[in-house]
Amino acid sequence: MSILLNKSTRVLVQGITGRIGSVQTHWMLAYGTNIVAGVTPGKGGTAVEGVPVFDSVLEAVEKTGAEASVFFVPAPFVLDAFIETVDAGINLIVVVPEHIPVHDVMKMKAYSRKHENRGLFALGPTTAGILTPGEAKMGIMPASLFKPGRIGIISRSGTLSYEMAGILSSAGYGQSTVVGKGADPVTLTTLSVILQHFDCDAATDGVVIVGEVGGVQEEEAAKFIADGMHKPVAAYIVGKFAPQGKRMGHAGAIVRGSQGTFASKQQALRDANVTILNSPIDVIDWAKRIS
Repeated sequence: MSILLNKSTRVLVQGITGRIGSVQTHWMLAYGTNIVAGVTPGKGGTAVEGVPVFDSVLEAVEKTGAEASVFFVPAPFVLDAFIETVDAGINLIVVVPEHIPVHDVMKMKAYSRKHENRGLFALGPTTAGILTPGEAKMGIMPASLFKPGRIGIISRSGTLSYEMAGILSSAGYGQSTVVGKGADPVTLTTLSVILQHFDCDAATDGVVIVGEVGGVQEEEAAKFIADGMHKPVAAYIVGKFAPQGKRMGHAGAIVRGSQGTFASKQQALRDANVTILNSPIDVIDWAKRIS
């Protein structure tokens, strides 16, 4: 079992005819992802890796039953593509591109909230995507590092999610689903929402959060965990020595004042009975304890 994505999910790739879109389509198909359609306006009637391409999302949904979409669309066009995708009835959207204007993301977030009651779930921007080991992936995660199992991973950093999964896999602890939340200052969903999905998943025994300095996502997630998360949670926070006001790699990884610091995040999570990992390798001992 998994959250959000499995081998039966009918996936649409937006921007499938572009260089990145076509390459990632190849690797997603190779992993077993059920890609049923691609969309690039003006390229309808063609095919990429045997996947039919349509001019619009609505046409793709009507003809293939697509129910999830992964974006490899240039940043200036993501907002319009997102609205089109929501309007076509797609309920799982993964926005991989970076450098999307913050005000566009805020509009996307507001638009998605209007459709939350139908089960709409959107990840990104600047996300490595979502991967259910042994079943399917939407995004750019390197599949060789993941192994089927019972530990969920949520990460703001794609690279660190790969490292955490690789450490767990090498020690014999697989993952139920790995979720890239997105690394921008404003993202389309929150840690708390993703945690709730894992908490309701009978095939997940515990969850690892890979966080970083900047923003208040981890502190808000700590409140959710303290108020009713039933499964054990461990967290590794990056950026202990990050100087105030300096962006550290990700657009969202910037400390301003006393908010979003390494210390404030660790303390909030510790107060919520989250196991704090001082190094990624410490996740092995935590996995042993909860297994």
